[in-house]
Amino acid sequence: MRFLIDECLHESLVEVSHGAGLDAVHVNHLGLGGKPDWELAGRIVEDEFTFVTNNRVDFVRLFAKMELHAGLIVIVPNVVPSLQRALFEAAILYLAGREPVNAAIEVSLKGKVVECVEYGLPEV
Repeated sequence: MRFLIDECLHESLVEVSHGAGLDAVHVNHLGLGGKPDWELAGRIVEDEFTFVTNNRVDFVRLFAKMELHAGLIVIVPNVVPSLQRALFEAAILYLAGREPVNAAIEVSLKGKVVECVEYGLPEV
């Protein structure tokens, strides 16, 4: 599994992924910062990235139009980097090594509890 971390999230999420033994890169490291969402979506599909973002509305819409993708992880609350890292780590643990093909996983906080909700995209 290879993660692409969106520019709306902290670059330190790359280290969280590496710490779990998984590959990751931040959009800024690929020179993709500031690119339109549809252009990022093309690169995500081309390079078979599982995309990690905080931009739920735009990317759920884009991924719902894709016939095949390597997955979407949405960190729902807009939180400080330390909480972003904790939520991303929870998503990695939730996946437990399986590939989220054509799935979206929303990671949120319910009080002090992390909740991961998974659903299919595109919905069939």
